Amino acid sequence: MAVVFKDSYLVGLIGSGIGPSLSPALHEREADRQGLRYLYRLIDIDVLGLGPEAVGDLVRAARDLGFDGLNITHPCKQLVIPHLDALAPQAEALGAVNTVVFEDGRAVGHNTDVTGFAASFARGLPDVPLERVVQLGAGGAGAAVAHATLTLGAGQVTVVDALADRAAGLAGSLNRHFGPGRAAAAAPDRLADLLAQADGVVHATPTGMAAHPGLPFPAGLLRPDLWVAEVVYRPLETELLRTARAVGCATLDGGGMAVFQAVDAFRLFTGREPDSVGMLADFAEMARGAEHSAGHAV
Repeated sequence: MAVVFKDSYLVGLIGSGIGPSLSPALHEREADRQGLRYLYRLIDIDVLGLGPEAVGDLVRAARDLGFDGLNITHPCKQLVIPHLDALAPQAEALGAVNTVVFEDGRAVGHNTDVTGFAASFARGLPDVPLERVVQLGAGGAGAAVAHATLTLGAGQVTVVDALADRAAGLAGSLNRHFGPGRAAAAAPDRLADLLAQADGVVHATPTGMAAHPGLPFPAGLLRPDLWVAEVVYRPLETELLRTARAVGCATLDGGGMAVFQAVDAFRLFTGREPDSVGMLADFAEMARGAEHSAGHAV
């Protein structure tokens, strides 16, 4: 697309319970660095008294009011799709949208969760083995990081979820996209055997957030040569990461995914190249000072 450079932008985030989100400050600080006027508004369906199905009306209203784009988070990432005019290939493959760009009156859906996790992983765990990866969680974040992990060259990802149908659905979707045998589904009671043979584990469930404290599996299943990647970023150091580091595991926190999905969204909204190093530093400062400790990777 032909990018029209402007000096002012209006963007927003649609989702539920998004008051603690760091996205507004993350985007606005980067805009300040680039000398842009940039207003990032929270559109919280809880505050508005609306259900998730209202996302289509909100997207249309934002477009009519002159917004340049929107981020979309839980629980609207799938529900928004029928209300868009087009999907980028990544969003179409994933069946989820976390970024909408308004261009020439059209609403185009993208997914920067996938690219965000991939960039964070490549930066934070650049040389780890990827032949056998176990992933806990097959929800929205899980789908994105599983796509990212296979895009990075993982041999096989085994998806473990308490909901068997959800795990099987994600594994089937991954095999259709990446080729037969690249993904498998498993029940939680197989986790000990799977981790014993795995190179690494990706954690994509809410366990570890302030509202869901604890470990997603027994600490005894960790070993020094198992790498551990986390999607939760509030708190930045979850109990899983703390325990894994004590064991000697290479680890990756969820902050990088939060930053790099914002880096990619900023680029889509403005057509300008963000300062990812500056945004990582901004995030680290904000995460340390944040009073709230529950949230999504947006």
